[in-house]
Amino acid sequence: MIEVEHLSKSYGSITAIDDVSFVVEKGEILGFLGPNGAGKTTTMRILTCFMPPTHGTARVSGYDIFNDSLQVRRRIGYVPENAPLYTDMPVASYLNFVGEIKGVSRRERLRQMAQIMDDVGIRDVQHRYIGKLSKGYRQRVALAQALMGNPEVLVLDEPTIGLDPRQIIEIRQLIKRLAGQKTVILSTHILPEVSMTCQRVVIINRGRVVAVDTPENLTTKLQKSSQVLLRVEGPAGEILRALGAVPGVQTVKQDGGGPGGVVTCVVESRKDLDVRKELAATVFKHSWGLLELRPMDLTLEEVFVRLVTQETEEKEGSA
Repeated sequence: MIEVEHLSKSYGSITAIDDVSFVVEKGEILGFLGPNGAGKTTTMRILTCFMPPTHGTARVSGYDIFNDSLQVRRRIGYVPENAPLYTDMPVASYLNFVGEIKGVSRRERLRQMAQIMDDVGIRDVQHRYIGKLSKGYRQRVALAQALMGNPEVLVLDEPTIGLDPRQIIEIRQLIKRLAGQKTVILSTHILPEVSMTCQRVVIINRGRVVAVDTPENLTTKLQKSSQVLLRVEGPAGEILRALGAVPGVQTVKQDGGGPGGVVTCVVESRKDLDVRKELAATVFKHSWGLLELRPMDLTLEEVFVRLVTQETEEKEGSA
């Protein structure tokens, strides 16, 4: 559905993105993740034909952003980071106007407006002027205008910025419901946004792609060892020694104590070795109380930090 090939964009001596390539499959929700200033917004603007790249190209539904830019725009709904809404128009009038300039028939416009206003939760403010709305409601209107015309592709640049926690959950649920119906690129620096909504992740840093994969595969690749967290009721010193003596265990680190003699520790073993049964058996053998035992995977935040740090160190080392 979206093919990005060797995109680069320079502003004089400053390179915003450098040789960016990735593919988004039809119906997929792709997270475009990176720190502020990494090149996310520049990439989104190029994909939506707001600006040309310095080098490289991209295709949306088979249409080239250079040669068929109008066809690309017809197939994309775009929510920029700071959506330029018409603040002197009521919400319903604005959405009707957006549908009209997108070429949607009047009957279909009315049907789409009713459905979209319900989906994004703005039916109760449809007659209010956009300029009088809160930032959260204006962000919802921005998402609504992107959905008008039933585009095949949605490009969302920080879509939940300015929303309260309840609104963020609602917008995330809406985006997840779009999976399979539309192809979505979700650009953000908010890690929970990606882990809760996206099927694959592109991580970009300093204008270059440093990883493309599912969050689960990235975790598997970067996790160097197997870690298990235990909460055990008993004498701390004896617990640590006994768990450390289990075959295959490499390290045991106390992660804190608790009331009533509860010890929390992290047990590390080889990546290919599961020692949970042996750990549980050791605790039961000594008649200690096993309150919790669970594997510990890298969080997306830890994956992100490792990849970005590794890429930064490699670039500085080669300089």
